[in-house]
Amino acid sequence: MDKESRHITLAYFDQKSTVDYIGTVQGIPVCFDAKESASGTFSLQNIHPHQVQFMKEFEEQKGIAFFLISYTGEDFYYYLAFREFLPFWERAENGGRKSFRLDELDKTWILPRKSGYLVPYLEMINKDLLERD
Repeated sequence: MDKESRHITLAYFDQKSTVDYIGTVQGIPVCFDAKESASGTFSLQNIHPHQVQFMKEFEEQKGIAFFLISYTGEDFYYYLAFREFLPFWERAENGGRKSFRLDELDKTWILPRKSGYLVPYLEMINKDLLERD
């Protein structure tokens, strides 16, 4: 911090971050990370092992973990539940492809367009909860 101008002149991350959002939605513990893909292929290099470990432990404690992926080339958002993501991650860990394609995803998890909502993911959290029961 420059003392005269009171502006930050140098900054760095002290430690690895976990995910973009951790909180509760109607009393339910939720965490998610927002990602973006300009093509129909999503590289797993965009996700870090410490994030996967954090999300795994979060779900083991009865939380909901997911990724919100903006497919900018296709102009939609996708809700990727952690349990649906894990097979892609494990495939890569076992020497398989280090990405997943749009055609491998269940299209029912595409976020609906709603007037007045940029990213209406709450409906998908509800769908996620119903599919867990």
